[in-house]
Amino acid sequence: MAEAVESFAKHKIVPDVVQVAPMKLLKVTYSGGLDVNNGNELTPTQVKSAPQLEWSAEPDALYTVLLTDPDAPSRKEPKFREWHHWLVVNVPGTQIDKGDVLSAYVGSGPPQGTGLHRYVFLIFKQPQKLSCNEPRIPKTSGDKRGKFNTVKFASKYQLGNPIAGNFYQAQWDNYVPKLYKQLSGK
Repeated sequence: MAEAVESFAKHKIVPDVVQVAPMKLLKVTYSGGLDVNNGNELTPTQVKSAPQLEWSAEPDALYTVLLTDPDAPSRKEPKFREWHHWLVVNVPGTQIDKGDVLSAYVGSGPPQGTGLHRYVFLIFKQPQKLSCNEPRIPKTSGDKRGKFNTVKFASKYQLGNPIAGNFYQAQWDNYVPKLYKQLSGK
């Protein structure tokens, strides 16, 4: 499991997103059997729908699921760091569909010409059920997704360090304009 720790350090997810890398690798599978694997490259077309996530969850525990891009609008100039793509709290075990969705899943939409972006999945074990005051963001909105801070969110809700994680990288493809249209509510 040191593999996740090494790749999080190598790709500077520590310290860009979290201070401590998760010890366990999160299994992330997109439709068509595409697996996320420590920074492999996937296309926005391949990741347009929410993936299946698997981690060793305690059945009676609650978890937070997060997907964030620390490279918005580009890795060289991450002035919107982080732009979060998915945020679900109070997930019982691994049943994400039974959690409280704060930000609905949105696939990757890196602007044209900005190179590879890192898309980081993190799982946090919650100390108790959370009552969050963050805005509820539908998949048709990009509002309030930028300038998210994983460390501050985890600290606010006493989530500690992530227990599992994984990431992929993506760059612009011809699906991105469709995603931008979706995010503008059209």
